[in-house]
Amino acid sequence: MIPIVLASGSPRRRALLAALGVPFEVQLSHADEIFEGDSPSAIVETNACAKRDEVAAILPSPAAVIGADTLVFIDGHVLGKPADIEEAQAMLRRLSGRPHEVLTGLAVVNTETGALAQGSETTRVTFRELSETEIVCFTEAVRPVDRAGAYTVDGPGSLLVAGYQGCYQNVLGFPIVRLDLLLRQVGINLFDRIDSENAVFL
Repeated sequence: MIPIVLASGSPRRRALLAALGVPFEVQLSHADEIFEGDSPSAIVETNACAKRDEVAAILPSPAAVIGADTLVFIDGHVLGKPADIEEAQAMLRRLSGRPHEVLTGLAVVNTETGALAQGSETTRVTFRELSETEIVCFTEAVRPVDRAGAYTVDGPGSLLVAGYQGCYQNVLGFPIVRLDLLLRQVGINLFDRIDSENAVFL
């Protein structure tokens, strides 16, 4: 079987894929990202395709390459990774007490056959009302400058979220069921690759 290559440096994506017990390799992508487009799904899918294609072009042998991109959208505006703690706090103030959408774009290619597939997942998340003290405490403790929207829903981030509709793993940045469905379109089935010795429950 050809190897699976994850074109992402995200520790959370690596952890979610590793928990399946599926062997994979990591090859970082340095593709430029866009933050404007025809729709939120078009933006994240374009970014995911760029990451996939950049890594696929440099691999020396056939592989199944996965690109992914996660962004937060509120009031029609995108919230990417904050530049610093001050911007992270501003994002959380904007999200406080309100619903928003988290989108992850996924793009896969089987470089052996040339088969391509792409898609996206949307989850609606509602924040609880946050005080200024809570926002400052959270950002200083977690320093979420590597997270779109300045948060995630696990660990300390679970204190922020009142509820969500849709895929929980999508908010973590990697909707695994959507990924499996896309990989099947290019001839890869994750169930066939589960290693029982490495599969774990998170």
